[in-house]
Amino acid sequence: MMLTAQQVLEMHPWVRARGGDGGGTGDIVGGLLVPGDGTVSPGDVCRALAHAAVAHGVQIRERTAVNHILVDKGRVTAVETDHGEVECEFFVNCAGQWAYELGQCSDEAVSVPLHPCEHFYLLTQPLSPPFGENLPVILDLDGRVYVREWQGGVLSGGYEKNPKPIFTEGKNQVEFQTMEQDWDHYEPLLGALLHRMPGLDGAAVSRLVNCPEAFTPDLRCIMGEAPNVHNYFVLAGMNSAGSTLAGGLGKYLAEWMVTGSPSENVWPLDVRRFGGLQSSRTFLRHRIMEVVPLTFERKFPHVEFQTGRRLRMSPLFDRLDAQGARWAEKHGYERAKFFVPPDWPHEVDERGTFFKPSWFDIVRAEVASCREGVSVIDMTSFTKFELRSAGSESLELLQSLCANDLDVPVGSIAHTGMLNEAGGYENDCSAVRVTKGNFLVISPTDQHVRSWRWLSQHLPADGSVQLEDVSDKYTALNLIGPRAQDVLSELSYTPVTPEHFPSMLCKEMSIGYANGIRIMSMTHTGEPGFMLYIPTEYALHVYNELMNVGKKFGIRNAGYLALRSLRIEKLFAFWGQDLDPRTTPLECGREFRVKFDKGVEFVGQEALLRQREAGVRRRLTMLLLDNHDPEVDPWPWGGEPIICNGDFAGLTTSCDYSFGLERHVCLGFVCLGQPITPDLIARSEYEVQVAQRRYQARAKLYPVPIMPRS
Repeated sequence: MMLTAQQVLEMHPWVRARGGDGGGTGDIVGGLLVPGDGTVSPGDVCRALAHAAVAHGVQIRERTAVNHILVDKGRVTAVETDHGEVECEFFVNCAGQWAYELGQCSDEAVSVPLHPCEHFYLLTQPLSPPFGENLPVILDLDGRVYVREWQGGVLSGGYEKNPKPIFTEGKNQVEFQTMEQDWDHYEPLLGALLHRMPGLDGAAVSRLVNCPEAFTPDLRCIMGEAPNVHNYFVLAGMNSAGSTLAGGLGKYLAEWMVTGSPSENVWPLDVRRFGGLQSSRTFLRHRIMEVVPLTFERKFPHVEFQTGRRLRMSPLFDRLDAQGARWAEKHGYERAKFFVPPDWPHEVDERGTFFKPSWFDIVRAEVASCREGVSVIDMTSFTKFELRSAGSESLELLQSLCANDLDVPVGSIAHTGMLNEAGGYENDCSAVRVTKGNFLVISPTDQHVRSWRWLSQHLPADGSVQLEDVSDKYTALNLIGPRAQDVLSELSYTPVTPEHFPSMLCKEMSIGYANGIRIMSMTHTGEPGFMLYIPTEYALHVYNELMNVGKKFGIRNAGYLALRSLRIEKLFAFWGQDLDPRTTPLECGREFRVKFDKGVEFVGQEALLRQREAGVRRRLTMLLLDNHDPEVDPWPWGGEPIICNGDFAGLTTSCDYSFGLERHVCLGFVCLGQPITPDLIARSEYEVQVAQRRYQARAKLYPVPIMPRS
């Protein structure tokens, strides 16, 4: 509920505006009230939960140190404590600020990337008159402080700009006691408190508490089953929101342990979103100093972390950087967002906005080159695995895991989903049959850990199929656009027109002096072109050849923002944004990639057959905004409400401006409370709500044809 500045002052008598004249609202513009919010005592909640657990048979052993977690054949078997060994079927690492260290204490270390930081809050003596216990909790984001009632007085803490990470050396011996007070460090937060509530000046201080709190690299908690140890679960890194998150996270983790999956998509919190590279203590220390202040700052779309960067880089990084690349990070990998031309007359502001971004015209030019000429996009960060077998074992494995038919001729490419028992996506990938017993499986960058876990846990026990991570062995370049075939043909001395090189085919060819390049007639956006998988040692040579020969065709570099715009306007769903473990191929228009008649039953087949019979009740839909002005209106960035016939029907998942359709395009799942048919979608009226304003939208289940410019 939005409040005016005057309503804020009336609702909380201790709040005061500064800068006003004679009781004006001063520096307060307004407020946001959450009527259903409240406060609890964390200690009381813990005791109540422990009491209830004991009443249901749980044993709690206090003052017991965990020394080691025993693992046998990749599965948890027991825990060694200072009071003896405890056999267990499941182990949950919910050790808070100690979760990182505990993760290192198993036969096979489990990465739990978090780092403790000093966290300060002030307690006052009871006030007279008392600070009302029913007063709203105040979050002053500009002042970086929170204020709530505490036993008739005040509890106030905050998230300073210069946090103090601790225990980087790993010697975290603090148990329940607090650390030393640091009034000099707390002083800016105290000043902000007194600025907002000057009536507290002179209040008797009970104490300044310095209690360590753990934070994660992306300011989201960590949960789920460890990718390398079965039945080892993690729930840690609450980023100072443990009491708020505990109930829901505990529910989802319990579901995960009992049924094999949570009842909602929790991928943004999944421990598998991180790799071992995020476990560096130096990385964590530096990143935590950046993320703690973000707790009380506005979160803009497409804004990148500045610490822990330039860790994983393509062999072309320096060349692309010198040509104006502006970088984004995905799973620790640097990827070019766009390229600022050397003669670009305007400043490119990357600090973030909810409106038209300063890079708009740069990306427009890159998209035009991809659609009408030829561009190169470095996509080396993609996950790449090879599955090999002497016989047909690798094919048999993939046939059982993939919904599409992988029994295709050597050199063929198949886009496919790897599904779970409920028919949801565990992995969305492209599989290339290199030889009869050798497949190259290509997945999105941030699916590296997750995909490896899914494939490795299904490998035959007899060792007949070998799985190898070849992500670093190949540099991947997307040669995209109608002139791509001209560039490639001239470089390879081989005709690569559609007649000679049909779509979804892979050939091994030479470019310049380099041999062994796997060239695939696909682009991930629907535009004409090729993917080049180049042995890394040849990457710079091949890139130089492409750019030299491509000059006559107007070749230019392009980045991931151009790729994003192209794929959204083609209704290409992306794993992690549009697809997740609870989304099936039938719900996102990919039934053509499901082969029920391939002669091999695949994981999730029964669930899809049942869904096909009953009909889908949610459907990925393209929404074209009609009355949205991208020059002045706030942009949709994902997560906006979809309104159908006046009622809430879902949320957008991916949004971008389509330069081909000259309007914003949003992808999102529409849920109408009944089986969804094309006719039902077509005869309904839609709106997308952006920043409290609704914009009319046209719904499409399939991409809209885009006519090339003359």
